[in-house]
Amino acid sequence: MENSITRGERRTLVPSVRIMEDETEVLAQLEMPGVTNEGLEIKIDGSTLTIDGRRTDAIPEGKFLIRERRHEEYHKAFTIDDSIDHDGVSANLADGVLTLRLKVKEAAKPRKISVS
Repeated sequence: MENSITRGERRTLVPSVRIMEDETEVLAQLEMPGVTNEGLEIKIDGSTLTIDGRRTDAIPEGKFLIRERRHEEYHKAFTIDDSIDHDGVSANLADGVLTLRLKVKEAAKPRKISVS
């Protein structure tokens, strides 16, 4: 089953995601083929991280025999907790994969307690 909502010529897709974490950061990778930096919007509002992407294809002149490619939009939202440093979020888009790095606040990182 496809993860999408169709509105005429536009479809809103939910991108596939992979999320990993370690002690210093959370790494999220989202598949968003055809999206460019200009068609991408990432924002944090309170505890919600929202990713919106837009892929548009230039429509050539002429009569279509088959037209399977459409304007597509991607949307994904996550709830992030207060252990994430909102100023420590970075994004990179390469080869149709958006990579987000969310830094963990120093206070939330595990630390060793020495025993005397």
